[in-house]
Amino acid sequence: MENKIKQGGTAMLIKIAYRNIWRNMRRTLFCFTAVGIAVFFIVVYSSLIDGMIDSINETVQVYELGHVRVVSAQYEAESEYLPVQYPVSNGRSWKELASDIKKIPGVRAVFPRITTMATLQESTVKHAVLWGLDIGNEMSANNFNMTYRTDGLIEGDWPAPGANECAIGHVFAQKSGLKIGDRIPFKTISAQFSEKFLTPRITGIFNFDYIKTDEQYIIVDIERLQRLLVLDEGTQSLVIYADDEKQSAAIAASVQNMLGEDSVVTDWRDNYWVAVMRMVTPVYTIVFLVFLIVASFLIINTVVMIIHERIKEIGMMGCLGMSRGEIVKVFFFESIFMAAFGALAGVILGGVIAWVFSQYPIRMGDLYGNTFSEMPMSNAIFMGFSPFILIRAWIMGVVVASLFTLIPSLKSAFVEPVEALRR
Repeated sequence: MENKIKQGGTAMLIKIAYRNIWRNMRRTLFCFTAVGIAVFFIVVYSSLIDGMIDSINETVQVYELGHVRVVSAQYEAESEYLPVQYPVSNGRSWKELASDIKKIPGVRAVFPRITTMATLQESTVKHAVLWGLDIGNEMSANNFNMTYRTDGLIEGDWPAPGANECAIGHVFAQKSGLKIGDRIPFKTISAQFSEKFLTPRITGIFNFDYIKTDEQYIIVDIERLQRLLVLDEGTQSLVIYADDEKQSAAIAASVQNMLGEDSVVTDWRDNYWVAVMRMVTPVYTIVFLVFLIVASFLIINTVVMIIHERIKEIGMMGCLGMSRGEIVKVFFFESIFMAAFGALAGVILGGVIAWVFSQYPIRMGDLYGNTFSEMPMSNAIFMGFSPFILIRAWIMGVVVASLFTLIPSLKSAFVEPVEALRR
Protein backbone atom coordinates (compact mmCIF):
# COMPACT_ATOMS: atom_id res chain seq x y z
CA MET A 1 0.00 0.00 0.00
CA GLU A 2 2.87 2.28 0.86
CA ASN A 3 4.37 1.82 -2.61
CA LYS A 4 0.98 2.41 -4.28
CA ILE A 5 0.45 5.64 -2.36
CA LYS A 6 3.93 6.88 -3.19
CA GLN A 7 3.41 5.97 -6.84
CA GLY A 8 -0.04 7.54 -7.00
CA GLY A 9 0.78 10.51 -4.81
CA THR A 10 -2.00 13.01 -4.21
CA ALA A 11 -4.17 11.42 -6.90
CA MET A 12 -4.24 8.17 -4.93
CA LEU A 13 -5.16 10.05 -1.71
CA ILE A 14 -8.02 11.78 -3.53
CA LYS A 15 -9.25 8.42 -4.81
CA ILE A 16 -9.21 6.96 -1.30
CA ALA A 17 -11.04 10.01 0.09
CA TYR A 18 -13.71 9.82 -2.63
CA ARG A 19 -14.40 6.17 -1.86
CA ASN A 20 -14.55 6.86 1.86
CA ILE A 21 -17.38 9.44 1.63
CA TRP A 22 -19.74 6.74 0.31
CA ARG A 23 -19.07 4.31 3.13
CA ASN A 24 -21.79 5.91 5.28
CA MET A 25 -24.48 7.27 2.96
CA ARG A 26 -26.71 8.70 5.67
CA ARG A 27 -23.92 10.73 7.21
CA THR A 28 -22.76 11.95 3.82
CA LEU A 29 -26.26 13.00 2.77
CA PHE A 30 -26.64 15.00 5.98
CA CYS A 31 -23.49 16.93 5.09
CA PHE A 32 -24.63 17.42 1.49
CA THR A 33 -27.95 18.78 2.73
CA ALA A 34 -26.45 21.21 5.23
CA VAL A 35 -24.08 22.82 2.76
CA GLY A 36 -26.63 22.58 -0.07
CA ILE A 37 -29.29 24.49 1.89
CA ALA A 38 -26.81 27.23 2.80
CA VAL A 39 -25.65 27.62 -0.81
CA PHE A 40 -29.25 27.47 -2.05
CA PHE A 41 -30.16 30.45 0.12
CA ILE A 42 -27.05 32.31 -1.01
CA VAL A 43 -28.03 31.87 -4.67
CA VAL A 44 -31.69 32.80 -4.10
CA TYR A 45 -31.02 35.81 -1.88
CA SER A 46 -28.15 37.05 -4.07
CA SER A 47 -30.43 36.87 -7.11
CA LEU A 48 -33.27 38.61 -5.26
CA ILE A 49 -30.99 41.39 -4.01
CA ASP A 50 -29.54 41.87 -7.49
CA GLY A 51 -33.09 42.06 -8.83
CA MET A 52 -34.04 44.69 -6.24
CA ILE A 53 -30.93 46.73 -7.02
CA ASP A 54 -31.65 46.54 -10.77
CA SER A 55 -35.25 47.61 -10.14
CA ILE A 56 -34.18 50.62 -8.05
CA ASN A 57 -31.55 51.61 -10.62
CA GLU A 58 -34.03 51.38 -13.50
CA THR A 59 -36.77 53.24 -11.61
CA VAL A 60 -34.41 56.08 -10.73
CA GLN A 61 -33.22 56.31 -14.32
CA VAL A 62 -36.69 56.18 -15.91
CA TYR A 63 -38.79 58.26 -13.51
CA GLU A 64 -36.46 60.56 -11.63
CA LEU A 65 -32.98 61.37 -12.93
CA GLY A 66 -32.39 59.74 -16.28
CA HIS A 67 -28.69 59.01 -16.36
CA VAL A 68 -28.02 62.68 -15.62
CA ARG A 69 -30.44 65.38 -14.48
CA VAL A 70 -30.05 69.16 -14.72
CA VAL A 71 -31.94 71.65 -12.54
CA SER A 72 -31.26 75.19 -11.40
CA ALA A 73 -29.42 75.80 -8.13
CA GLN A 74 -32.50 77.60 -6.74
CA TYR A 75 -34.72 74.64 -7.55
CA GLU A 76 -32.32 72.22 -5.86
CA ALA A 77 -32.43 74.28 -2.67
CA GLU A 78 -36.25 74.02 -2.53
CA SER A 79 -36.77 70.76 -4.40
CA GLU A 80 -39.05 69.22 -1.76
CA TYR A 81 -41.72 71.81 -2.73
CA LEU A 82 -41.40 71.10 -6.49
CA PRO A 83 -41.11 74.81 -7.38
CA VAL A 84 -41.68 75.81 -11.00
CA GLN A 85 -40.42 79.40 -10.78
CA TYR A 86 -36.77 78.35 -11.20
CA PRO A 87 -36.36 77.04 -14.77
CA VAL A 88 -33.09 75.56 -15.97
CA SER A 89 -30.79 78.37 -17.23
CA ASN A 90 -33.31 81.18 -17.05
CA GLY A 91 -33.52 83.10 -20.33
CA ARG A 92 -32.79 80.15 -22.63
CA SER A 93 -35.27 77.67 -24.04
CA TRP A 94 -34.93 74.03 -23.17
CA LYS A 95 -34.52 73.21 -26.87
CA GLU A 96 -31.40 75.39 -27.07
CA LEU A 97 -29.95 73.74 -23.99
CA ALA A 98 -30.82 70.27 -25.25
CA SER A 99 -29.17 71.00 -28.60
CA ASP A 100 -25.92 71.97 -26.87
CA ILE A 101 -25.99 68.98 -24.50
CA LYS A 102 -26.60 66.53 -27.36
CA LYS A 103 -23.23 67.51 -28.81
CA ILE A 104 -21.49 65.92 -25.82
CA PRO A 105 -20.08 62.49 -26.78
CA GLY A 106 -22.16 59.60 -25.43
CA VAL A 107 -25.44 61.53 -25.04
CA ARG A 108 -28.37 59.63 -26.56
CA ALA A 109 -31.32 61.88 -25.74
CA VAL A 110 -32.32 64.94 -23.70
CA PHE A 111 -35.89 65.48 -22.46
CA PRO A 112 -37.60 68.31 -20.58
CA ARG A 113 -39.74 67.48 -17.55
CA ILE A 114 -41.95 69.44 -15.20
CA THR A 115 -43.30 68.01 -11.94
CA THR A 116 -45.66 70.02 -9.77
CA MET A 117 -48.58 69.58 -7.40
CA ALA A 118 -52.26 69.98 -8.30
CA THR A 119 -55.39 70.29 -6.18
CA LEU A 120 -58.31 68.41 -7.70
CA GLN A 121 -61.87 69.66 -7.69
CA GLU A 122 -65.05 67.56 -7.88
CA SER A 123 -63.06 64.40 -7.15
CA THR A 124 -62.73 61.98 -4.25
CA VAL A 125 -58.96 62.24 -4.74
CA LYS A 126 -57.96 65.72 -3.63
CA HIS A 127 -54.30 65.96 -4.58
CA ALA A 128 -52.20 64.72 -7.49
CA VAL A 129 -48.85 65.24 -9.17
CA LEU A 130 -48.80 66.92 -12.58
CA TRP A 131 -46.11 65.44 -14.77
CA GLY A 132 -45.30 67.34 -17.93
CA LEU A 133 -43.50 65.23 -20.54
CA ASP A 134 -42.42 65.46 -24.14
CA ILE A 135 -44.74 62.49 -24.51
CA GLY A 136 -44.07 61.36 -28.08
CA ASN A 137 -40.29 61.26 -27.70
CA GLU A 138 -40.26 60.01 -24.09
CA MET A 139 -42.56 57.07 -24.76
CA SER A 140 -40.48 55.93 -27.70
CA ALA A 141 -37.24 56.14 -25.72
CA ASN A 142 -38.26 54.66 -22.36
CA ASN A 143 -40.14 51.58 -21.17
CA PHE A 144 -42.27 53.10 -18.43
CA ASN A 145 -43.94 49.82 -17.57
CA MET A 146 -41.31 47.94 -15.59
CA THR A 147 -42.85 44.49 -15.95
CA TYR A 148 -43.71 44.21 -19.63
CA ARG A 149 -41.19 46.74 -20.95
CA THR A 150 -43.80 48.84 -22.76
CA ASP A 151 -44.94 52.47 -22.62
CA GLY A 152 -47.52 51.37 -20.03
CA LEU A 153 -50.67 52.60 -21.80
CA ILE A 154 -53.48 50.09 -21.15
CA GLU A 155 -56.46 52.04 -22.45
CA GLY A 156 -57.01 54.95 -24.83
CA ASP A 157 -54.29 57.24 -26.18
CA TRP A 158 -51.61 59.52 -24.86
CA PRO A 159 -52.42 63.28 -24.82
CA ALA A 160 -51.76 65.00 -28.14
CA PRO A 161 -49.09 67.74 -28.27
CA GLY A 162 -50.46 71.03 -26.98
CA ALA A 163 -53.96 69.62 -26.45
CA ASN A 164 -56.08 70.04 -23.33
CA GLU A 165 -55.79 66.33 -22.56
CA CYS A 166 -54.23 64.10 -19.93
CA ALA A 167 -53.59 60.48 -18.93
CA ILE A 168 -53.99 59.05 -15.43
CA GLY A 169 -52.80 55.93 -13.63
CA HIS A 170 -55.10 52.92 -13.32
CA VAL A 171 -55.05 53.08 -9.50
CA PHE A 172 -55.89 56.79 -9.65
CA ALA A 173 -58.79 56.01 -12.01
CA GLN A 174 -60.16 53.36 -9.67
CA LYS A 175 -59.96 55.57 -6.59
CA SER A 176 -61.51 58.60 -8.27
CA GLY A 177 -64.08 56.74 -10.39
CA LEU A 178 -62.83 58.47 -13.55
CA LYS A 179 -62.70 56.97 -17.02
CA ILE A 180 -61.64 57.90 -20.54
CA GLY A 181 -63.66 60.85 -21.85
CA ASP A 182 -64.22 62.39 -18.40
CA ARG A 183 -62.83 65.78 -17.53
CA ILE A 184 -60.72 66.32 -14.44
CA PRO A 185 -60.73 69.92 -13.12
CA PHE A 186 -57.79 71.00 -10.99
CA LYS A 187 -55.78 74.04 -9.98
CA THR A 188 -52.06 74.60 -9.58
CA ILE A 189 -49.67 77.47 -8.89
CA SER A 190 -47.81 79.08 -11.79
CA ALA A 191 -44.25 80.41 -11.91
CA GLN A 192 -45.77 83.84 -11.16
CA PHE A 193 -47.44 82.47 -7.98
CA SER A 194 -50.93 82.83 -9.44
CA GLU A 195 -53.62 80.16 -9.32
CA LYS A 196 -54.14 78.43 -12.63
CA PHE A 197 -57.12 76.25 -13.50
CA LEU A 198 -57.33 73.51 -16.11
CA THR A 199 -59.98 70.95 -17.03
CA PRO A 200 -58.30 68.45 -19.37
CA ARG A 201 -60.11 65.52 -20.90
CA ILE A 202 -58.82 62.06 -19.97
CA THR A 203 -57.64 60.31 -23.13
CA GLY A 204 -55.59 57.45 -21.65
CA ILE A 205 -55.08 55.25 -18.62
CA PHE A 206 -51.64 53.84 -17.87
CA ASN A 207 -50.16 51.12 -15.69
CA PHE A 208 -46.46 51.65 -15.03
CA ASP A 209 -46.44 48.96 -12.31
CA TYR A 210 -44.89 51.59 -10.05
CA ILE A 211 -47.31 52.50 -7.30
CA LYS A 212 -46.11 56.10 -6.87
CA THR A 213 -47.05 57.05 -10.43
CA ASP A 214 -50.06 54.75 -10.82
CA GLU A 215 -51.96 56.26 -7.90
CA GLN A 216 -50.80 59.90 -7.93
CA TYR A 217 -49.71 61.10 -11.38
CA ILE A 218 -51.55 63.01 -14.10
CA ILE A 219 -49.52 63.13 -17.30
CA VAL A 220 -49.97 66.16 -19.56
CA ASP A 221 -48.12 67.37 -22.61
CA ILE A 222 -45.22 69.59 -21.58
CA GLU A 223 -46.11 72.39 -24.00
CA ARG A 224 -49.57 72.61 -22.47
CA LEU A 225 -48.10 72.67 -18.96
CA GLN A 226 -45.53 75.30 -19.92
CA ARG A 227 -48.31 77.63 -21.04
CA LEU A 228 -50.36 76.93 -17.92
CA LEU A 229 -47.42 77.64 -15.59
CA VAL A 230 -46.25 80.68 -17.60
CA LEU A 231 -42.84 79.16 -18.28
CA ASP A 232 -42.72 80.11 -21.95
CA GLU A 233 -40.14 77.64 -23.36
CA GLY A 234 -38.42 77.02 -20.04
CA THR A 235 -38.47 73.76 -18.14
CA GLN A 236 -38.05 72.72 -14.54
CA SER A 237 -35.49 70.02 -15.36
CA LEU A 238 -33.71 68.27 -18.17
CA VAL A 239 -33.05 64.53 -18.04
CA ILE A 240 -30.21 63.15 -20.10
CA TYR A 241 -29.86 59.57 -21.32
CA ALA A 242 -26.51 58.14 -22.30
CA ASP A 243 -25.64 55.43 -24.79
CA ASP A 244 -24.15 53.57 -21.83
CA GLU A 245 -25.06 54.27 -18.18
CA LYS A 246 -21.37 53.91 -17.29
CA GLN A 247 -20.73 57.16 -19.17
CA SER A 248 -22.99 59.14 -16.82
CA ALA A 249 -20.19 60.55 -14.64
CA ALA A 250 -18.25 61.89 -17.62
CA ILE A 251 -21.39 63.38 -19.16
CA ALA A 252 -22.39 64.99 -15.85
CA ALA A 253 -18.96 66.62 -15.57
CA SER A 254 -19.18 67.96 -19.12
CA VAL A 255 -22.69 69.38 -18.57
CA GLN A 256 -21.64 70.99 -15.29
CA ASN A 257 -18.71 72.70 -17.04
CA MET A 258 -21.06 73.87 -19.78
CA LEU A 259 -23.75 75.35 -17.53
CA GLY A 260 -21.68 76.58 -14.59
CA GLU A 261 -22.55 76.98 -10.93
CA ASP A 262 -26.09 78.26 -11.59
CA SER A 263 -27.13 74.70 -12.42
CA VAL A 264 -27.00 71.49 -10.40
CA VAL A 265 -26.11 68.37 -12.38
CA THR A 266 -26.86 65.01 -10.74
CA ASP A 267 -25.51 61.62 -11.74
CA TRP A 268 -28.07 58.83 -11.20
CA ARG A 269 -25.57 56.99 -8.97
CA ASP A 270 -25.85 59.86 -6.47
CA ASN A 271 -29.49 59.03 -5.76
CA TYR A 272 -30.02 58.22 -2.07
CA TRP A 273 -31.51 54.75 -2.57
CA VAL A 274 -28.96 53.76 -5.21
CA ALA A 275 -26.17 54.75 -2.82
CA VAL A 276 -27.82 52.90 0.10
CA MET A 277 -28.11 49.64 -1.83
CA ARG A 278 -24.50 49.97 -2.95
CA MET A 279 -23.35 50.40 0.66
CA VAL A 280 -25.36 47.53 2.15
CA THR A 281 -24.25 44.95 -0.43
CA PRO A 282 -21.15 43.96 1.64
CA VAL A 283 -23.44 43.38 4.62
CA TYR A 284 -25.33 40.74 2.67
CA THR A 285 -22.05 39.00 1.89
CA ILE A 286 -21.31 38.77 5.62
CA VAL A 287 -24.78 37.30 6.23
CA PHE A 288 -24.13 34.69 3.54
CA LEU A 289 -20.84 33.73 5.18
CA VAL A 290 -22.66 33.23 8.49
CA PHE A 291 -25.06 30.83 6.73
CA LEU A 292 -22.11 28.85 5.44
CA ILE A 293 -20.25 28.81 8.73
CA VAL A 294 -23.32 27.42 10.52
CA ALA A 295 -23.74 24.77 7.84
CA SER A 296 -20.04 23.93 8.04
CA PHE A 297 -20.37 22.90 11.68
CA LEU A 298 -22.23 19.77 10.56
CA ILE A 299 -19.28 18.79 8.38
CA ILE A 300 -16.90 19.60 11.24
CA ASN A 301 -18.85 17.31 13.57
CA THR A 302 -18.99 14.66 10.89
CA VAL A 303 -15.22 14.73 10.32
CA VAL A 304 -14.60 14.54 14.08
CA MET A 305 -16.93 11.51 14.33
CA ILE A 306 -15.27 9.88 11.35
CA ILE A 307 -11.85 10.27 12.96
CA HIS A 308 -13.15 8.89 16.26
CA GLU A 309 -14.86 5.93 14.61
CA ARG A 310 -11.89 5.13 12.40
CA ILE A 311 -9.13 5.32 15.00
CA LYS A 312 -7.97 1.79 14.26
CA GLU A 313 -8.09 2.47 10.55
CA ILE A 314 -5.90 5.53 11.05
CA GLY A 315 -3.48 3.42 13.05
CA MET A 316 -3.42 0.85 10.26
CA MET A 317 -2.67 3.60 7.72
CA GLY A 318 0.26 4.70 9.83
CA CYS A 319 1.57 1.16 10.21
CA LEU A 320 1.39 0.67 6.44
CA GLY A 321 3.64 3.64 5.88
CA MET A 322 1.32 6.60 5.34
CA SER A 323 2.75 9.79 6.78
CA ARG A 324 0.79 12.07 9.07
CA GLY A 325 0.47 14.60 6.27
CA GLU A 326 -1.03 12.01 3.95
CA ILE A 327 -3.56 10.91 6.57
CA VAL A 328 -4.59 14.56 7.09
CA LYS A 329 -4.98 14.98 3.33
CA VAL A 330 -7.32 11.98 3.10
CA PHE A 331 -9.71 13.41 5.69
CA PHE A 332 -9.40 16.92 4.27
CA PHE A 333 -10.18 15.68 0.77
CA GLU A 334 -13.24 13.89 2.17
CA SER A 335 -14.42 17.24 3.57
CA ILE A 336 -13.83 18.96 0.24
CA PHE A 337 -15.85 16.31 -1.60
CA MET A 338 -18.77 16.63 0.83
CA ALA A 339 -18.68 20.43 0.56
CA ALA A 340 -18.34 20.42 -3.24
CA PHE A 341 -21.21 17.99 -3.89
CA GLY A 342 -23.46 19.71 -1.37
CA ALA A 343 -22.68 23.15 -2.80
CA LEU A 344 -23.30 21.88 -6.33
CA ALA A 345 -26.75 20.61 -5.34
CA GLY A 346 -27.55 23.98 -3.74
CA VAL A 347 -26.34 25.87 -6.82
CA ILE A 348 -28.44 23.76 -9.18
CA LEU A 349 -31.64 24.09 -7.15
CA GLY A 350 -31.09 27.78 -6.38
CA GLY A 351 -30.15 28.45 -10.01
CA VAL A 352 -33.41 26.92 -11.25
CA ILE A 353 -35.42 29.09 -8.84
CA ALA A 354 -33.47 32.20 -9.81
CA TRP A 355 -33.88 31.52 -13.54
CA VAL A 356 -37.65 30.97 -13.23
CA PHE A 357 -38.14 34.23 -11.34
CA SER A 358 -35.86 36.09 -13.71
CA GLN A 359 -38.48 35.34 -16.36
CA TYR A 360 -41.61 35.68 -14.20
CA PRO A 361 -41.57 38.54 -11.69
CA ILE A 362 -42.22 38.45 -7.98
CA ARG A 363 -44.95 41.00 -7.27
CA MET A 364 -43.56 42.58 -4.12
CA GLY A 365 -46.34 45.15 -3.81
CA ASP A 366 -49.03 42.47 -3.91
CA LEU A 367 -47.19 40.39 -1.32
CA TYR A 368 -46.47 43.17 1.15
CA GLY A 369 -49.23 45.69 0.46
CA ASN A 370 -46.85 48.26 -1.10
CA THR A 371 -44.82 48.49 2.09
CA PHE A 372 -41.88 49.51 -0.09
CA SER A 373 -43.78 52.34 -1.80
CA GLU A 374 -41.29 54.90 -0.43
CA MET A 375 -38.47 53.15 -2.26
CA PRO A 376 -38.09 53.84 -5.99
CA MET A 377 -38.79 50.22 -6.85
CA SER A 378 -41.26 48.60 -9.20
CA ASN A 379 -44.09 46.44 -7.90
CA ALA A 380 -42.71 43.54 -9.96
CA ILE A 381 -39.16 42.36 -9.18
CA PHE A 382 -37.24 40.15 -11.59
CA MET A 383 -34.56 38.14 -9.83
CA GLY A 384 -31.09 38.61 -11.21
CA PHE A 385 -29.72 35.46 -12.86
CA SER A 386 -26.10 35.20 -13.89
CA PRO A 387 -23.35 32.56 -13.98
CA PHE A 388 -21.31 34.83 -11.69
CA ILE A 389 -23.84 34.41 -8.86
CA LEU A 390 -23.82 30.62 -9.24
CA ILE A 391 -20.04 30.31 -9.45
CA ARG A 392 -19.51 32.67 -6.51
CA ALA A 393 -21.98 30.75 -4.34
CA TRP A 394 -20.36 27.41 -5.20
CA ILE A 395 -16.85 28.69 -4.48
CA MET A 396 -17.99 30.26 -1.20
CA GLY A 397 -19.62 26.98 -0.18
CA VAL A 398 -16.58 24.84 -0.96
CA VAL A 399 -13.93 27.21 0.42
CA VAL A 400 -15.69 28.09 3.69
CA ALA A 401 -16.81 24.54 4.46
CA SER A 402 -13.39 23.11 3.60
CA LEU A 403 -11.44 25.64 5.64
CA PHE A 404 -13.60 25.04 8.68
CA THR A 405 -12.91 21.32 8.49
CA LEU A 406 -9.15 21.72 8.24
CA ILE A 407 -8.68 21.80 12.03
CA PRO A 408 -10.58 18.56 12.76
CA SER A 409 -8.75 16.96 9.83
CA LEU A 410 -5.45 17.84 11.48
CA LYS A 411 -6.59 15.90 14.55
CA SER A 412 -6.01 12.67 12.65
CA ALA A 413 -2.28 13.51 12.42
CA PHE A 414 -1.88 13.27 16.19
CA VAL A 415 -3.23 9.74 16.48
CA GLU A 416 -0.31 7.43 17.33
CA PRO A 417 -0.53 4.20 15.25
CA VAL A 418 0.34 1.88 18.17
CA GLU A 419 -2.17 3.51 20.54
CA ALA A 420 -4.83 3.48 17.82
CA LEU A 421 -4.41 -0.28 17.21
CA ARG A 422 -4.80 -1.03 20.93
CA ARG A 423 -8.30 0.54 21.07
